[in-house]
Amino acid sequence: MNIHIYWLLGLAIFFNALANIVIKWAMQGETLIFAHGVAAALRSLATNYGAWAGIALFGLAFVLYSMVLTRVNLSIAYPVMTSLGLVIISLVSVLVFREALTFTQIGGIILIIAGVWLVSMAV
Repeated sequence: MNIHIYWLLGLAIFFNALANIVIKWAMQGETLIFAHGVAAALRSLATNYGAWAGIALFGLAFVLYSMVLTRVNLSIAYPVMTSLGLVIISLVSVLVFREALTFTQIGGIILIIAGVWLVSMAV
């Protein structure tokens, strides 16, 4: 597998994680979405440009990930994509959103990184 595919996978992971982060940021303060039902939620989301930016980033991640899947086994690409995305989002959640990580979560992140390393050794 050439280095080009690794860059595409890295970008797909980055944009997927960024999409989640942007949507989290955009949804802060949107508590009345759930209090007033689905119609109110749809109206609120329709004018939430941060949510639309997150959706666009998901679209970009999808295109890049689709390109990766033309060259990489799904059994390798998917675990790497989801696992590294989880690690990135966990770290950003602590740094940006001031969310707490427990020792159990930190241990899990370490195990995930070890697992990604083991899975990617199959390449």
